[in-house]
Amino acid sequence: MYLITRPRAERMETKKEPLWIMPHRHRICREDRNLVNNHASFVVWLTGLSGSGKSTLANLLEQELHSLGIRTYVLDGDNIRTGLNRDLGFSQSDRIENIRRVAEVAGLMVDAGLVVITAFISPYSADREMARNLIGPDRFIEVFIDATLESCEARDVKGLYQKARAGLIKEFTGIDAPFEPPQHPHLTLPTHKQTIEESLAALLSAVREKLPLQ
Repeated sequence: MYLITRPRAERMETKKEPLWIMPHRHRICREDRNLVNNHASFVVWLTGLSGSGKSTLANLLEQELHSLGIRTYVLDGDNIRTGLNRDLGFSQSDRIENIRRVAEVAGLMVDAGLVVITAFISPYSADREMARNLIGPDRFIEVFIDATLESCEARDVKGLYQKARAGLIKEFTGIDAPFEPPQHPHLTLPTHKQTIEESLAALLSAVREKLPLQ
């Protein structure tokens, strides 16, 4: 069961760019880089509870794609929070900003010609939709790592659920902060029912369909 809460507070207003900022149009575009790489570029957005298997699958998927000669990069929640987003906490507004920054970076990497694999809890539907719209719906594969809360707690390799249950971690997704499951993901992987090999095979199949140049 996922935690159900009251409707979210209003989102932060989008800041307007100063009048003197004028993005430069470069002559080499994403399509040019895709041609050099001989594959399309897009984002594989893995969402799910902590302990559901996002990071494990992200790394295994990258290894498989790398062996096929696909140019890739993994953006992982914990790694991003030790660098780019180290100034953010876990309040609702900070979670929104965390995903916004990740989406911006992922979008730049897609433009650079990479297949970007992101592993983030990204608990709010509105934030995932924002990421989809920023990157482009045709370059965004949403994958729901659908493990039950019970199975995630049973794994709990980091001991996070135990600390959250004890009140040592506040606003922990699934315990005292909500997770809004995707309504129409491209792919759902019930990792509490499947082996890691089965989940990876289904994920790789979905990604390979997206790789050919149009």
